[in-house]
Amino acid sequence: MPLAVAPRKVAVVHEWLVDFAGSERVLEQILSLYPDATLYLLIDRMEPGLRARFKSRRTVTSFLDRWPRIDRYFMWCLPLMPFAMQQFDLSGHDLIITSSHCAAKGVIIPPDALHLCYCHSPMRYVWDLQATYLAQEGLDRGVRGWLARHLFHRLRMWDATSHHGVDHFAANSNFVRRRILKCYRRAASVIHPPVAVGVEPHTTVVRDPRHCVTVGRLLGYKNVALMIEAFRLLPDWKLTVAGDGPQRHALQARAPSNVQFLGAVSEAEKQRLLHSAGAFVFAAVEDFGIAPAEALAAGTPVVALARGGVLDYLRHGDNAWLFDEPTPHALGQAIQAASVSWPDDVAERCRRSVAGLSEACFRTSLSSWVAEKWADWQRETNPPR
Repeated sequence: MPLAVAPRKVAVVHEWLVDFAGSERVLEQILSLYPDATLYLLIDRMEPGLRARFKSRRTVTSFLDRWPRIDRYFMWCLPLMPFAMQQFDLSGHDLIITSSHCAAKGVIIPPDALHLCYCHSPMRYVWDLQATYLAQEGLDRGVRGWLARHLFHRLRMWDATSHHGVDHFAANSNFVRRRILKCYRRAASVIHPPVAVGVEPHTTVVRDPRHCVTVGRLLGYKNVALMIEAFRLLPDWKLTVAGDGPQRHALQARAPSNVQFLGAVSEAEKQRLLHSAGAFVFAAVEDFGIAPAEALAAGTPVVALARGGVLDYLRHGDNAWLFDEPTPHALGQAIQAASVSWPDDVAERCRRSVAGLSEACFRTSLSSWVAEKWADWQRETNPPR
């Protein structure tokens, strides 16, 4: 039997389309490579202007998507997501690509299909960050805490077994590669996610060396509270916080006068902020960290906590200044030390350091990985006679 030169019917599986974040950037690029694929989603409630960016021949959603106003409370449906994901009928597909950070990798795979998983991360809130998430949500004590821990235990058990349906993993960073090895005992290739490089602001901007910026969802693990306290120690510096989230009002209420909150901003305003800042501040432990990479693409160096996926592209004293302890004092010292230590050509160094993270580079890397695994799969399933 001759080997098939390409998959005949491709399925792409993603958890949900509600807002546009790092995993959605990856999904957009996957669908650009496989525009004839059928897209499977638990929930499809993205604003129409953004939703138009995701090209697919057909979209199939789960029963959760038929619930009224599901986009407002879908995270409370987490216990149902593995079950909902397993209801998709993928028979007839010979290649399934899952974009997974929650339950997507747990779809039921036909025996004659190849399953490739681009893993943004195992469910970190039920693995190594369980204690952090429970404390941030006030679920670390009492009856509600016990119920949450029991739920996370059940999800962890499911997550630890559902990886068996995956033939090959790709991770978005070495940090996630190690997490996959720890949680699943599986090897993974590293394919860094796409970053919008070479984007320039619409108007000319002037950098202010004592103006720092951070961009992202205002969630507990982002450690914006730590940044606020650090800038309380630096009254002659300014921090601008762009982004929205459930902690915005609480953070804004405790912030000193030199910390400004803008809420959600447009792409053009974000680029203006990145190009005008003296440094980008980042204190989270992220799987990869799209926002710091975007800052580098704007020629802006990064002051960051020396943990997580950012270590794949941040180099201390070159395009970044790294600090080890997640304390306001350590961050404040790092900001001051960095400001007098950047190389004269730091902006060019920053841009060069992320040139290989472009959308085109991602598409090339992912398509090569898929082609290699598909060829291996064909040889295994159709041995020469």
